[in-house]
Amino acid sequence: MRIRLPSLHEGQRRVAEHPARFKVLAAGRRWGKSKLAATLLLERALRGLPVWWVTPSYNSASGRSGWRTVRGIAREIPGAQISLMERSVKFPGGGILELRSAEDPDSLRGDGLAMVALDECAFMRERTWIEAVRPALADRRGSAIFISTPKGREWFWKLWQRGGDPQYTDWASFRFPSGNNPYLHPDEVEAMGRDLPELVRRQEIEAEFLEDGAGVFRRVLEAVRGDTLNAALPGHRYVIGVDWARIRDFTAFAVCDTQERRCVRVDRMGGIEYAAQIMRLKETHRRFPGQIIAERNSMGDPLVEQLKREGLPVYPWDTTNASKAQAVDALALAFERGEIGIPEDPVLIAELQAYECERLPGGLLRYNAPPGLHDDTVVALMLAWQGCQRPAETTVHAGGRPSIEEAKWL
Repeated sequence: MRIRLPSLHEGQRRVAEHPARFKVLAAGRRWGKSKLAATLLLERALRGLPVWWVTPSYNSASGRSGWRTVRGIAREIPGAQISLMERSVKFPGGGILELRSAEDPDSLRGDGLAMVALDECAFMRERTWIEAVRPALADRRGSAIFISTPKGREWFWKLWQRGGDPQYTDWASFRFPSGNNPYLHPDEVEAMGRDLPELVRRQEIEAEFLEDGAGVFRRVLEAVRGDTLNAALPGHRYVIGVDWARIRDFTAFAVCDTQERRCVRVDRMGGIEYAAQIMRLKETHRRFPGQIIAERNSMGDPLVEQLKREGLPVYPWDTTNASKAQAVDALALAFERGEIGIPEDPVLIAELQAYECERLPGGLLRYNAPPGLHDDTVVALMLAWQGCQRPAETTVHAGGRPSIEEAKWL
């Protein structure tokens, strides 16, 4: 039976046909990165080989769109077995294509892979490739393709540099702006970049590697220091920032150590009931006793009241354009001055680097994530940092439970 794979435009074919074992592709929005990954992986899986498609998370845009593409093609193939639970397709010739999440690099242990596509890999940890994926390619001398929109000059940029280095003979690098996609009308490309700040447009549309992202927050990568903590350190005081969500966005908690002035833990969840969110926040507070600063707008108001009734030291934050701008400016200044530390959390780093501002007709600035992206961890960190600026008077000891009086907001 002849299987019809997605047709590729000229730029995609140039990448697909290159003989390099490792290919690094930086491309702008809507260029067709995920479509290329699907085609390359399906070609090998249909020949009876095992392949992985690795995305930042199962809920990421690349993960959802890639899985839809693979399922759509698999349904046309007699004998193909689609597992929705395992997010995998087994083909009649013995090949298998699995969609895997990079949220926990240790879960990506495997061997004997013929190819791996790391989709939007700028959002992943470097150790995902070095410690988990690279060894899985050794037995078959498998290949890999790294595809992403640039996000500053981090490990994806370092890999991209290899393609131009004659010492790395197995590597090739490519960069294509969004306009290179012949199926994307020039007016659409112009419209995508029209309302973006210049630096953001250069990164997201032109696929340029800028010094440290193109957003509001600078020197983000320089602020990465310290490990993520699972529990409080004795004698340290903590503040938890909370950004609520239910359906479209994610609820996020950010825990900051007020003495070391760094974020020590980020928790992000999507699509779960409010009761479960409350339980996770209570567990976070049990591990890191201290002040909770929670967004109160709309859905947050009843949640804040419930937490207060249960005796938790909650300070409600009313988010307005003015209060948000003030908080964003304070956090941006902390990054500029090197006064804040953050963990090596790829979602937090990517959201910080992508965060942008838009000038309104009246002259005010509005801060948000770019269209299609999220800023939940940024808002949570922003609120926690407010607490670091004005912490509670009394030190909260590890394992202790502060009273509301001890955790008064100053």
